Amino acid sequence: MVDIQLQMKRAVASKVLEQIQDGMVLGLGSGSTAGLMIQGLGSKLSKGEIKDIVGVTTSFQGEVMAAELGIPLLDLNAVSKIDLAIDGADEVDPSFNLIKGGGACHVQEKLVASRAERFVVVVDSTKLVKRLNMDFLLPVEVLPGAWRQVKTVLKAIGGDSNLRMAKCKAGPVVTDQGNLVLDLRMPGGIGEPKELECQINNIPGVLENGLFVNLVNEVLVGEINEDSVVVNSLNLAT
Repeated sequence: MVDIQLQMKRAVASKVLEQIQDGMVLGLGSGSTAGLMIQGLGSKLSKGEIKDIVGVTTSFQGEVMAAELGIPLLDLNAVSKIDLAIDGADEVDPSFNLIKGGGACHVQEKLVASRAERFVVVVDSTKLVKRLNMDFLLPVEVLPGAWRQVKTVLKAIGGDSNLRMAKCKAGPVVTDQGNLVLDLRMPGGIGEPKELECQINNIPGVLENGLFVNLVNEVLVGEINEDSVVVNSLNLAT
């Protein structure tokens, strides 16, 4: 029997493919749900159901997957715009603020999302939260020589952070940009995401953090309705 959460992810990944049109430049996100979307895109491309698209990936993992599926790719610097970016999220609050970076790809993910004319987030219902950072830690990408200094400053503003350690290698997680990640928890969660995003990014040694504020146009949510999986489109008035 297919896992319920996987069913929701597959449904929302399939639904978002309906928004892709011939000739688009696409931002291809990271994570499990985005990965299912990339697989579906590769299938449609090989069947000729979608033509003349180009992808810009948000991670090395996505780049490998897209290349194996025959999806044409360009570097972010090689495109003047991105028509549609599609990505997942670790948490989504009622104002469409996000926490991303569970896969330590949030720097490139934010670059792609901010370049896109439309940014659509694809998640299952478990990612919807009332307040960010109550459960999922906020990733802060830091220069390797500055992580302890940044950790001290984060503590001074009330946060508790720890260096993210790798699971299958000795030592810390290293991002695609060659940096380290501090995972941050703010007491009581994050009440003012925009203010905190700017405050953290102004700390010397910080490259970027995983708060995505005022970037999302639409959230597609896979949910279980009785015995079937449905996909709901959310907007800020919902």
